[in-house]
Amino acid sequence: MVPFAGYEMPVQYEGVKQEHLAVRGAAGLFDVSHMGELLLDGDAAGAVIDELITNDASKLTDGRALYTCACNEAGTILDDLIVYRKARDRWLIVCNASNREKIAAHVAAAAKGRCDFEDASDRTALIALQGPRALEVAARAGGDGPALGELASFALREAELAGVTCTVARTGYTGEDGVEIFCAKGDAVALWRGLLAAGSELGLAPAGLAARDTLRLEARLSLYGNDIDETTNPLEAGLGWTVKLDKSRFLGKEALVAIKAAGLARKLVGFEMTGRGIARHGYPLLDESGRALGICTSGSPGPTVNRNIGLGYVKAGHAALGTKLLVDCRGKPIEAVVAATPFYKRPSR
Repeated sequence: MVPFAGYEMPVQYEGVKQEHLAVRGAAGLFDVSHMGELLLDGDAAGAVIDELITNDASKLTDGRALYTCACNEAGTILDDLIVYRKARDRWLIVCNASNREKIAAHVAAAAKGRCDFEDASDRTALIALQGPRALEVAARAGGDGPALGELASFALREAELAGVTCTVARTGYTGEDGVEIFCAKGDAVALWRGLLAAGSELGLAPAGLAARDTLRLEARLSLYGNDIDETTNPLEAGLGWTVKLDKSRFLGKEALVAIKAAGLARKLVGFEMTGRGIARHGYPLLDESGRALGICTSGSPGPTVNRNIGLGYVKAGHAALGTKLLVDCRGKPIEAVVAATPFYKRPSR
């Protein structure tokens, strides 16, 4: 257990590699109750959200969700979010724990006088059930579990699972299929234990923050504070697909239009180590002559792909696949190459 964003969080239970491979091979259970949950209610709730995010919330229908960035006026990233439309006049935003106070204040200010706002984080628990057998586990948990296999990707519904009333969304942060389950804080232990019991014969294992990090890196999912922050914009971070510049307006639009027109000076790329070494956050990235190109933002061994992998920003002219790099591993330059991402993509089943 370690302190993280004001919480005591599990880094690992049995071991990072074991937990990582359990999620890839069967299923893993994550306590991610540290995430922020912000509720907006009222006729203008959807419009308020749409003005704050780069993606297009107006395209959502009831029971659907999307991934997006929220930017400041300079076009850099305040946070990456998932926005859920529970009903036309009821919306949920899930933000990162480290950004909860900032994003809650940001959204509350935009909502003032237009719709109701509540930071429901302290009364809400969130459990992620991820892996190729995740929906089998849910089905064995009883209640509405057997029906969750019909839930579309980025869809959500109210349900009863393991005797607990909850909201279930087919979203996740591991590169695997699965669901994220919201419930009242007081019901979290019963839900956790019920799911573990339901998955005991299917290989379900509890998984901690460390395995969550290696899983998301293999899937090339950004981590706020490492790969994206208020010094980066979504275009250079490879999140341009979340930016809808054809929207009439949103915070940061003018800056992002100008950034796109000027061309990107750097890009976030994936790379794999070809020499013997592990890249880590903050390690300098160099060209073959040792000149500075950028910085590693995330790096670790990839237990599924059996390679040492990383993400980092490099000058745009060095972002092409196959470009050779050097990673300055504590003063020792180790060979690497720009690689295709995601490093891992789950097989079709």
